[in-house]
This record gives sequence, C-alpha cells and structure tokens, in this order.
Amino acid sequence: MTSRTTALAFSDVLHGALDVAVLSPSSHNCQPWCVALLESGPARRAAATVLGGPRTEPEPKSAFLVLAIDRERRLGALPAHALEMGLSCGLYWRLLQRALDAQGWTLARSEASPQAAALFDVWLPDTWEPLCVAEFRPGGEPSETLGDLRALARRRHTNRAPFDSTPVDGELLTDLARRARQRDEGRLPVVVRHLCSWPDRHRFARFVARHGGRDFAHDDAWRETHSYIRWSVDAASARGDGFALDHLFGPLPPHDRWLRRLALAPAAMTALSRVGYPRFLAGQLAAVVQQSPVVVLMSLPVKDPDPPETLSAAAALADYWLDVTRAGLVLHPISIVIQHEDVRRALQRTFATPGRVFFVARLGRPSALFPASPRRPATAAFRTL
Repeated sequence: MTSRTTALAFSDVLHGALDVAVLSPSSHNCQPWCVALLESGPARRAAATVLGGPRTEPEPKSAFLVLAIDRERRLGALPAHALEMGLSCGLYWRLLQRALDAQGWTLARSEASPQAAALFDVWLPDTWEPLCVAEFRPGGEPSETLGDLRALARRRHTNRAPFDSTPVDGELLTDLARRARQRDEGRLPVVVRHLCSWPDRHRFARFVARHGGRDFAHDDAWRETHSYIRWSVDAASARGDGFALDHLFGPLPPHDRWLRRLALAPAAMTALSRVGYPRFLAGQLAAVVQQSPVVVLMSLPVKDPDPPETLSAAAALADYWLDVTRAGLVLHPISIVIQHEDVRRALQRTFATPGRVFFVARLGRPSALFPASPRRPATAAFRTL
C-alpha cells in the first residue's frame, strides 16, 4: 500500500481515479457528472480563496477539483429529479474521493455552496453547472488499495432480477446500517431502515402496486425515461449511457423484445394508460418486491437538503452500496415511489419516516446475473482548466 508521504503526483493518479468513479450509478444511467482539474494560476487562486478566504494563496502541493453537473445530461421532467441528479453526481464524487485516497491523496477541504462554486463559471464549459470545489493533499496512509476499490466498483451494478427469498442475516443488516450512520464528523446523519418482516414487505409491495404506475402514466416523465432505453446491448455500448432491454428485463427472445419495444413507446404508453397498463406494470413490480427479503429506506433528518447535505447523503449511499456489494448482495432501486411529491409523502407516512427519504431499493442475493450498464469514457466528462 502506497504511503501518502510518498504519494504519486496528482496528475498521475487522477486518471486512475476517474476510471473508478465512472462506474458510479446514476438515474437512468444518464451520468450527469463532470469534473475539472484546476491547473492554471488564476483558477487555483480562486479555489484557494473560496476555501480559505481572501488573500489565501494555494499550497504548492495542493490539487484542486471542481465537481459539476452537465445540464444537457441531467434529468428534469419531475421536480424530484433535481435531488436525484445531485445524488448521482455525489455518488460519482465519493468514488472519485475514495480512488484518490487509495493512491495517497486525501480530501483536505471542500465547499459545496452554489455561490462559491459559481466563481468557476468563467472557466467551465457552458453546459456545466458547478456544485463543489475541493482541495486534495498528499499524506497519511490509504485505507484501501486502488485495485481492491476498482474490483469492488466493477462488481457493483443494479440487478432487476427476482432475488433469492432467503432472509438476509440480521447482524449483517445491523452492521450495514451502523456503518452508514457512523460517518465522518460534521456530516448530516443518514438513517437506514431495513424492512425485513413479512407485514412490512407486504405493506410496501401493496404501496408499489397502488402507486408504481405513476411514472408510466406521466407523459413527460415517461418520454424522458424512454429516451434512455436502447434496443440492444450493442446500441447501449455504442452510446455509453442509458440501458438496453436486457438491462431492464434480462435476456429476451426476439418476439418479446419487439412487443416490449412497441408497448414502451411513448405514444403507445399514452394509449395503453387509458386501459390500465401502468397499473399492470406496477403490479408486476410489486410482485418482485414482495419476494425480496429486504427493502431499504434511506433518509435525511431534513425535508429539503441543501447541496452539502445532498453530497453527504450521496457519500453515505455510495459507501453503503459498496458495503452491500462486498457482502455478496445486490440492490435494485425503486425510485418510482419517491419521484412524485405526494407519493413520497404518503410513503413516509405509511412507514413513519420523518425528514426526507432519498433512496428506496430492494436488497438481497441475486438469483440471476444481470449485465452491467454501459459507461461513457472516463475522460468524456473531464477538463483541465
């Protein structure tokens, strides 16, 4: 393991870290994140000022990064997508931090206020909206190797297949929840709740059956979702984003593939909504949920998290997802129950959850393998300024 006292140059380790960070999950696999390395004198001085106050000069050994969101890649059909996109960028940011840390560069300071980040608009591409600026320094001892982190990140992917119904060990679930709560000092606490009992899981499945068709019946939301569906694995790989039918349903025979392609088209979905097709799809999802051994609810103690709180929640989720993966388990997000304000509030009332639920998923052991979703090149969302 590389000592941070002999850490490699930042430019040498950054690209390895980008290769890991790009494996992060994102809603619809839209990959809205982007990051810039501040190398020019004016950009470095601006970063030092944001982080340390007026007349602060950057440390020669420090490296500065700006996390941003690409307006052309983010989802926006629903108000809740604003938080989802912040979480997606935060998941990427956390993996990037861990990959840098594994190579001897640790996060020293960061500032996630929009006002501070906006100082970098003059250097960023027009479609980039800055979210956070951070300073990294060499020193100390890594807690994991880059190779181990990369292997773990590659193993982590969404699995939409039915799960093995065998109960998950209670001590493991307790440990996963504890690790999510006991994060670095100064972070807003994340509450993890595991629904394991049959009554709780049945109640959640009924909730999904009742409300899970909302997205399919919402014309704008479904049109946006449909724009990320690729009709073959090759097409998805060529685009580097979205998901193929195989990623949604597993391997399909040709005739079933064409039937689903026709039924999922926005015009067809609008017509089928009049005869209850969204309710049918919600019922299918509810049946899969009912068979899952655990449902996960993650929440923050505030109703409207600000940018720092959103990044903190995303960091907890990233670590939780990797811990789950290390334990041989998989997650399948059920975001449809938190993407509409009235549905999310009803969910929180049903399960007496205060604050803001920001992540809901099935958790269990996979009964079948699902292909990993494609990724854009790691450097596609990277700039040096």
